[in-house]
Amino acid sequence: MRTLLPGAATTLALSLLAGCGAAPDTTADGEIRLEFLSLAWQKESVEANKRLVRQWNEDHPGVQVRYVQGSWDSIHDQLLTSFLGGEAPDIIHDDASDLTDFAHGGYLADLTPYLPKRLRDDIPQESWETTSYDEGVYGVPFLQEPRVLIANTKLLKESGVRLPTAQRPWTWRDFEDISKKLTRDVDGDGRTDTYGVAWAMKEPVAQSVNLALSTGGNVFTKDGDGKNRIRYDTAESSVPELVRRQVNEDRTAPRNGLGMSGSDTLPGFFGGRYAMLPLNFSYRQQVRQQAPEGFDWTVLPMPGQSTGHLTQGVAPQTLSVSRDSAHKKAAVDFIAYLNQADHQAELATGDWLLPTSREALKDPAVNTRRYGWRTGVDIAAGLRPSPVLGVLGFAEWKDKIATPAYQEYYNGALGTDELRTRLVADGNRILDRYQR
Repeated sequence: MRTLLPGAATTLALSLLAGCGAAPDTTADGEIRLEFLSLAWQKESVEANKRLVRQWNEDHPGVQVRYVQGSWDSIHDQLLTSFLGGEAPDIIHDDASDLTDFAHGGYLADLTPYLPKRLRDDIPQESWETTSYDEGVYGVPFLQEPRVLIANTKLLKESGVRLPTAQRPWTWRDFEDISKKLTRDVDGDGRTDTYGVAWAMKEPVAQSVNLALSTGGNVFTKDGDGKNRIRYDTAESSVPELVRRQVNEDRTAPRNGLGMSGSDTLPGFFGGRYAMLPLNFSYRQQVRQQAPEGFDWTVLPMPGQSTGHLTQGVAPQTLSVSRDSAHKKAAVDFIAYLNQADHQAELATGDWLLPTSREALKDPAVNTRRYGWRTGVDIAAGLRPSPVLGVLGFAEWKDKIATPAYQEYYNGALGTDELRTRLVADGNRILDRYQR
């Protein structure tokens, strides 16, 4: 997410306060009024959200919803200000990583008594676990974003490598070998013209932690007392070690990629500099919009531990209800309406994200080979809650410990043992302060 300066964040928070809570929640004739804070920002997604609000209001004259446009920029601080000021919107669009503090802080309603069975059954239990704390459910997970490989089809075909599928994926060893095959010095001048892969590691923590699940690892665990602890053994370090080897030993990934965002890598990808990019699912939209005419690209699943084992962590976008809302059931009814399979599919395609609904995954607009949508559908069953969810103190660990440590490690300045010491020993001291 983008970060605003403190003054800008305060201005946005005050704007949110002004936009929400101004109207009475029930009119004199008994009409219920709800406010829906949406963080949709893509043009198609904003239009889809507004259209669904209009349809709801036409079909439910006794429960009217007002659409409030929010922004992902500093949303945590904005919401905290609105909660403390007693002006939070009834229905809140956020993501699962933000729910930890708000659920534990008592700002969100437990949705368990209000969720219709149809909705509970349509979304997999693994997705519900991303928004569940202490036996309560504090959000409906509705959009998710796995990591995929976006690859240059021409370079893959020229290399003769087998293309992976969710049913027959590459192992991480396959991926390492194929990256070597795709790395080329075309003109023989001793300098690499095409790298097999570019790892965009400007923000290294989420992908380092989430991809650990693909090798059987789990960076955050619980001890016998139910407290969160950090673990960094072979399973947790396997993928980071591979990335480090590719940059510093194999030279199949460029060192300058480590300081790039996903968007930064796209010009080099289009120019044939990088054959493959591990990117979030929604980057397919940028590739479609920016690719030169005639550029052929494909979307592949990330490698796994072994054939048929594809797992990674995700933190879905969520819809929650403020604990202070006077009309929790009506708010959940509206959330359920947004998450009808056809509606959720519409929201997902507007944001180029993957729906959580089993039925929405079958929608023809989602379950299509066009632009790699089918790859997302095929790997959906292996998506699991990100290990960071529910971990009090994660944000501090990420900013103070993990981000600089991973960046030094991938650049070759740290060894695995020193990285482990920083992540585990220093990290557990931070977590302990939040669990006293």
